[in-house]
Amino acid sequence: MTHLPHPDTSNMRVTCAAITVSDTRTPETDKSGQLIQELLRNANHNIDAYIIIKDEPAQIQEQIKLLGQRHNLDVLLINGGTGIAPRDTTYDAIEKLLEKTLPGFGEIFRFLSYQEIGSRAIASRAVAGTYQQKLIFSLPGSSNAVRLAMEKLILPELVHLVKQIANS
Repeated sequence: MTHLPHPDTSNMRVTCAAITVSDTRTPETDKSGQLIQELLRNANHNIDAYIIIKDEPAQIQEQIKLLGQRHNLDVLLINGGTGIAPRDTTYDAIEKLLEKTLPGFGEIFRFLSYQEIGSRAIASRAVAGTYQQKLIFSLPGSSNAVRLAMEKLILPELVHLVKQIANS
């Protein structure tokens, strides 16, 4: 029997930034970035920024620091660069900045991914945590992975997590 959390009855709209980390994607070819925005809008959340940056740790950190200063933002949703290939540096850049981590996010994401793609799920370094009073979720770049994370983990808990940060 699965126990679900009490539903969050708040009509709170969360303000988000969608960030794609890729050396090759453009706004026209960025299916995962588009999907993040679509799912957020469908859940009545706001997208305040959409950015595509190269998979360069310094650029990733600089962008997170800049967005971290924006008081109107609640959440940074980053996709891409979470594998172990030499150009996959998103995890390395982000984990150094996180003030608190949400280990359960990565653990459950990999478990759910395993159910869909099998043992290849171990290569994902999806991570979540907080930085400058903002939630950060770092997802793989695949649209299937983005949909899984957004629908099963992020959207159901987004308002609750943002409220927790606001109360700290």
